[in-house]
Amino acid sequence: METTAAQIIDFNANLEFTGKLPPGIRIMNPFREQHGVMDIVRQFYGKFYGDHRRRQMIVGINPGRFGAGVTGIPFTDSQRLADPCGIVIPGIKTYEPSSVYVYDVIAAYGGPERFYGDFYIAAMSPLGFTALQPGGKEINYNYYDSKALTDAVYGFMIDSLRKQLQFNIDRSVGYCLGTGKNADFVMRLNEKEKFFGKIIPLEHPRFVMQYRNKRKQEYIDKYLTAFHDHPVKT
Repeated sequence: METTAAQIIDFNANLEFTGKLPPGIRIMNPFREQHGVMDIVRQFYGKFYGDHRRRQMIVGINPGRFGAGVTGIPFTDSQRLADPCGIVIPGIKTYEPSSVYVYDVIAAYGGPERFYGDFYIAAMSPLGFTALQPGGKEINYNYYDSKALTDAVYGFMIDSLRKQLQFNIDRSVGYCLGTGKNADFVMRLNEKEKFFGKIIPLEHPRFVMQYRNKRKQEYIDKYLTAFHDHPVKT
């Protein structure tokens, strides 16, 4: 039987969106576009997921340009990849505020080994999106930022989530990062597809860092309470 690491690595290596996107929107596939990302993926998941443990799933939105868009690891910029994860990649240097918050949560939970032993972080879309602004600047774009994009990637997102749920996921509960549009979408989807017994929305790391940074510890405590109140069912 394949380890969870082998399943995740294979999933990422074969991610491909073949549909048509709305004008001005580009898909971001770091696993194929960024040199060295699959090596990072193999090191990270080999280190933390080389087992058959049962885990719970945390569902984000989609990868951003400076986190998973570079490293291939959700909410993990190059600084957090090096410390505390212990994976140093020469030539890559990124900083993402959301990654800072997530790793504060991870530290409070007991560190990467313990956290990743209990949780698998995914995203509603495992591939990211960017949009071109006037003047040619590229910015992050979310799957829900336009109905046209949501419709275009809907089937891809559902299929990707179904595949990831095969990674020995405890489906009694799923955590959703984002209490607004992402939570609305995930909860409506769960009513239809019955992916999880219950969805627990948590404030998105970017929201906390941008708008509630002075109260960050309150949100870390909220995450920990949710995790401890719903332990993994083995």
